[in-house]
Amino acid sequence: MIEFFWKGGPLMWPILFCSVTALALILAKTVQFHGARKRLSAGIEELLARPPREVTALLAELRRGADRERLALTGTRAVRELEKGLGVLSLIASIAPLLGLTGTVTGMIQAFMSIAAHSGSRIEPSLVAGGIYEALITTAAGLFVAVPTHVALHFLEGRLDGIALRMKALTLAALESGNHGV
Repeated sequence: MIEFFWKGGPLMWPILFCSVTALALILAKTVQFHGARKRLSAGIEELLARPPREVTALLAELRRGADRERLALTGTRAVRELEKGLGVLSLIASIAPLLGLTGTVTGMIQAFMSIAAHSGSRIEPSLVAGGIYEALITTAAGLFVAVPTHVALHFLEGRLDGIALRMKALTLAALESGNHGV
């Protein structure tokens, strides 16, 4: 594996960085969302009696008598807080294949430069193999990072949507019941 990394050329470093960053974010967000779902999974009455941190700001606004617009703004802020990091995953899913493609281009340039340097003489396949090898490795590496990152991003977005829906249901239940977690 290390041999492939070195033969992939200098663009393997940013691809590796993307890979490590994506893995760390995926693990962190999975743990965070699992905890949030677990905290929000109790019944409405129990949640209002002991509100989880995801809805404390919303319930505080309810205690202050905030209108629905203010509650919507506070809820949006709470969801945005949970959303942090997903934008980076989206960026990695987008740029990893572009980094791989850039490696493809630089590898092909290297291959054609070898051909041009030996024009007029018989071209040996080994002269161009290194450039093509680099091109294929970086392309594969970029895709190997992008595809799982993209899949994980969609999974996490689905989890976040469920959390946001549960937060909204809890807030509406508290609003309707007049019980604001006090």
